[in-house]
Amino acid sequence: MILTDAEQAMLDGAEGPAKQKAMDLLVRYAEALGADRFVDTSNVAGVPGSSSLFVHNYFKARGDASYEAIFSLFDLDADEVVPVPRMRANSCHLQGGMDPVLWREQGMSEEALDHQMQDEAELERHGVKVLKTCTPYLAGNTPRFGDHCAWMESSAVVYCNSVIGARTNTEGRESTSAAMLTGKIPDWGFHQDDFRRGTHHIEVEVPVDSVFDWGMLGYFIGGEVQENIPVVTGHLSSPGVIRHKHFGAAAASSGGVELYHMVGITPEAPSLDAAFGGRRPVQALRYGEAERRATYEALNSNGTSTDVDYVMLGCPHAALEQIEEAARLLEGKRISANSNLWIFTSRLIRIQADAKGLTRILQDAGALVMTDTCSAIAQSIPKGTRVVALDSAKQAHYLPAIMGIEAWFGTTQNCIDAALTGRWTGALS
Repeated sequence: MILTDAEQAMLDGAEGPAKQKAMDLLVRYAEALGADRFVDTSNVAGVPGSSSLFVHNYFKARGDASYEAIFSLFDLDADEVVPVPRMRANSCHLQGGMDPVLWREQGMSEEALDHQMQDEAELERHGVKVLKTCTPYLAGNTPRFGDHCAWMESSAVVYCNSVIGARTNTEGRESTSAAMLTGKIPDWGFHQDDFRRGTHHIEVEVPVDSVFDWGMLGYFIGGEVQENIPVVTGHLSSPGVIRHKHFGAAAASSGGVELYHMVGITPEAPSLDAAFGGRRPVQALRYGEAERRATYEALNSNGTSTDVDYVMLGCPHAALEQIEEAARLLEGKRISANSNLWIFTSRLIRIQADAKGLTRILQDAGALVMTDTCSAIAQSIPKGTRVVALDSAKQAHYLPAIMGIEAWFGTTQNCIDAALTGRWTGALS
């Protein structure tokens, strides 16, 4: 490793034991990656020092479950508990495990709630912004083009790299916590120009306009390119924030896409040649009617019963426009007694929805607007759920496996209809 004088000083302990442990972890991490230096980062998103009740009790049984103990021993992989100072980098906390208000409805305990509130107090004390969302870019943390970031959460990472043009690898709890303390992250992968060039060319031969179709396109592309970098051309409408987040989340789920380019749309792809950096694609793919239908069938492959017990919206966390759409579709109506509708969003968007009266419309219809988490992260669904309806390709990929239930994937309208009737009637048009 080639360290600056300031980095070497931190590693030597000049700024205290916590930063020394953090630098030690980052040096080991960089060496494992093959990186020989660090870049400065002033934007870090992770879950620093926070713990589920399970993790808390694990450390409690070993003698110390304080915030500093978990940060030291778990996050920093240290061999001792050290005092943890305020974070150096601009730091935010991503999604957590439960809604702080509707925790009973999620099947959580009062003990778990008390522990979460204690965690949040520690986060604030250490200078971490408690955003509690998988969409930090919708909740006050939007980097600038070219910024070096250190983010967790696959759907946030792919949005950060692709739509904003900031730079981050998909980091983990340990590296983000260490980066928060030091403002450093290994100069590797997506931080470097050469690594950001496209590898696969996807020509879209059918119109892609709706959120539903953008999610399917992302799911198809992720499955085809896996962890490579797709460059997309063809029949694309201007996606906007919501379509980008559904596309990227789906591509990161079926494959492992962390960066994509859309020619004439995303900031690093003004032309096809620029997106590939002058190189030839390693593979050219097409997305036509046959691929669209096959993708829809794959996303609905485990649905058998058309009796829908549960409808989940808000993966990635719903933008205000999506809550407005749900309220418009539900106003003056009532959800079936045989079904439940949970809509997940961030705290900031929930406040905006409250102010516009949208939350009240949804509650009057029988829906619940939840924050901080989702059914996959919390592993929480309404009691007795056997069949879920989803408008998120990402959630359709994960939730059936995590919770052992059937899932239907369709449009938001399909999902609202299922909540109102308790029946799935969606089909590919």
